[in-house]
Amino acid sequence: MLSSPAPAFRTTSEFTLSVTHPPPSAVRAVPAHPIPRGRPATRATGLAAAVVLLAAIVVLSIAVGAKALPLADVWPGLLDPAADEYTVVHQMRLPRTLLGLLAGAALGVAGAIMQALTRNPLADPGLLGINAGASAAVVTGTAVAGVAGLHGQVWFALIGAAAVTAAGYVVGGGRGATPARLALAGAAINATLYSYVSAVMLLDTTSLERLRFWTVGSLATAELTIVGTVAPFIAAGLLLALAVARPLNALALGDDTARALGARPALIRGAVIAAVTLLCGAATAACGPIIFVGLLIPHLVRALTGPDLRWLLPYCAVLAPVLLLGADVLGRVLSRPGELQVGMVTSVLGGPLFLWLVLRGRVGRP
Repeated sequence: MLSSPAPAFRTTSEFTLSVTHPPPSAVRAVPAHPIPRGRPATRATGLAAAVVLLAAIVVLSIAVGAKALPLADVWPGLLDPAADEYTVVHQMRLPRTLLGLLAGAALGVAGAIMQALTRNPLADPGLLGINAGASAAVVTGTAVAGVAGLHGQVWFALIGAAAVTAAGYVVGGGRGATPARLALAGAAINATLYSYVSAVMLLDTTSLERLRFWTVGSLATAELTIVGTVAPFIAAGLLLALAVARPLNALALGDDTARALGARPALIRGAVIAAVTLLCGAATAACGPIIFVGLLIPHLVRALTGPDLRWLLPYCAVLAPVLLLGADVLGRVLSRPGELQVGMVTSVLGGPLFLWLVLRGRVGRP
């Protein structure tokens, strides 16, 4: 059937009148109910589910150990000083759980903003040498300056992380950095600094004994004083990362577009470097270099949130501690009555998981 011919307009005024006041048959019906916002609702539901999962992992982290606690005894162990479990929970289980929460959130968020800034799917505090920089600085402070307490190690770790972050970004090409150049720069920095760390520790047996567990990544030596020392640095880094999420989204479109949207690229990059320094430096100083957490979690989360950092960062802050604490619990279960350090477990789990993501085509997507 042929469609009816379009009406002819004799004058411009007739055409204008037909556009501004269309006939009733041309007006579409407006739905009585607004269109549901499915994706934000799905993201919010997923984030709530992730928080529930994190709460379950926290309970397991407190209950599981060389001496297993029944789940019914976890709550009295937390709140009742007269309970038999109170000393075990407060002196051993609670500090390592809190440290796992802080370190996991720090590494997950740091990996996400590094991948966004460098546009490199392989950006990770471990692979780009930032953990190595913090480790080298801590080992230097311990062996040369005689720094023994965490308060001094934190400052050395922050300086080392900041120096390597800036050096890797400059060597990788700065604003014109490509994923390949950044990965090569990170590999070179990693190899150099970890060779230095190994040499210092082999030459100084006192440092070797003191830092033996720290260098593989461990939560076993956690204390409430350690948690209290690193918490302000990690909290400041998380707040700075969340504050820069929206402008960092704009920067992903290119510097010119970001400026047109009111963002300041140089200031954004400086804020990201400061946030990564605070997060990685404090986490590494407290529990040693732990790899794959900041690399894996952002790739897993993007399947749920997309590239929007306003959702990606909260998800990473919740799910990265799930991975770290889950690996810590697994290390305690597999090697009873001893335990495997969490850095070893994340390394063993991280390799196959990352290969699976590569095979599924998840790595490298925007």
